[in-house]
Amino acid sequence: QVQLKESGGELVQPGGSLRLSCAVSGRTFSINRIYWFRQAPGKEREFVASITWSAPITYYADSVKGRFTISRDTTENTVYLRMNSLKPEDTAIYYCAADSAGSSGRAWGQGTQITVSS
Repeated sequence: QVQLKESGGELVQPGGSLRLSCAVSGRTFSINRIYWFRQAPGKEREFVASITWSAPITYYADSVKGRFTISRDTTENTVYLRMNSLKPEDTAIYYCAADSAGSSGRAWGQGTQITVSS
């Protein structure tokens, strides 16, 4: 199994920047792809970005393209989400998730809260 733990969420002003971290442990050799999702109050969880574990192939939601950057450090078993030009509508709980070979389902972290407000 794969375990995930997010960190880095906090209150930030509009236009500000923040970097989230997702520490990955367990069967990291089996990971195919790592995702960032978010869920705002009263809304469904939505895809933000993803990256393959073996090679830095990335995908982004249109709403964050050009502002957010996903990256990974396989030596540190950590995935990052760099967020620039933050907007109030980016306010949400951000979750890290992983798809792994041989796993019956997607692994999820507990989430970290980001609030964008002046």
